[in-house]
Amino acid sequence: MTDAFSRTVSLIGVPTDVGAGARGASMGPEALRVAGLAEVLQAQGLRVHDRGNLAGPSNPWQPPENGYRHFEAVKAWNEALHGAVFDELQQARLPVVLGGDHCLGLGSISAVARHCRASGKKLRVLWLDAHADFNTAELTPSGNIHGMPVALLCGLGPAALTGIGGTTPAVRPDQIRQIGIRSVDPGEKRLVHEHGLEVFDMRYIDEMGMRHTMEQALLGVDDNTHLHVSFDVDFLDPEVAPGVGTTVRGGPTDREAQLCMEMIADTGRLASLDVMELNPALDVRNRTAEVAVDLIESLFGKSTLMRKTAPRA
Repeated sequence: MTDAFSRTVSLIGVPTDVGAGARGASMGPEALRVAGLAEVLQAQGLRVHDRGNLAGPSNPWQPPENGYRHFEAVKAWNEALHGAVFDELQQARLPVVLGGDHCLGLGSISAVARHCRASGKKLRVLWLDAHADFNTAELTPSGNIHGMPVALLCGLGPAALTGIGGTTPAVRPDQIRQIGIRSVDPGEKRLVHEHGLEVFDMRYIDEMGMRHTMEQALLGVDDNTHLHVSFDVDFLDPEVAPGVGTTVRGGPTDREAQLCMEMIADTGRLASLDVMELNPALDVRNRTAEVAVDLIESLFGKSTLMRKTAPRA
């Protein structure tokens, strides 16, 4: 975090769970605030502006239509978020999106991609998640759009969602690195392979370690790269973070997640962040929010050890 761009952080709350299959992620923004997110960022020397919460339609809690649940509500929330994130980037601020369910990655990342096109920056998206979120209406078993944002960003779906950022596709698969994946539907898996997404799943992390994983995921990131992190809290093992609606056993430990965040921070290129799927209704005394805030603190520069240079291999 070395340039003027990254010294001012804007918190954008998006209190909705319209894309999810369980209620409760709409309370995520306040849980992160209660856990002291603004204060830990200020302790890292950042100026923090809390923009409050965006407004949007309530969750109608209806069954899917034509393969999508709550299509119009998802569209409205993501359009509002796209505008908010793009405005902050245009003012040289680092937007931190407080979700909300992960369908919101569509609005935030389409705004980041639009900003990169306008500014001539390269885009790298790190998608930290238990799920690939590469479903389509034809493949999804549920119709929940929080399982589709990566596919939508890559142009797979109706223009009303894929075109939110003004360009379809908003991103190319080669701009995305997925980390921590361990739950993928069979049809979704075929689609991931067809489109060439680079996925570092939990077997890869088990075999190669988190350090090597992050070295590969960050390969090619340079001074002209806008690095966006989309952090779904279910990336973590549920023993570490129980407060999510879609827990999947066998995720990164707290220490592995800390290393992941510290290595991202070491690049100095972090320029936007999503924090998604925190569900206080399923949490234990706000523990998951506190874990998430601790990891975000590492993402913005807190390290375990004070050292001048990275250790040599």
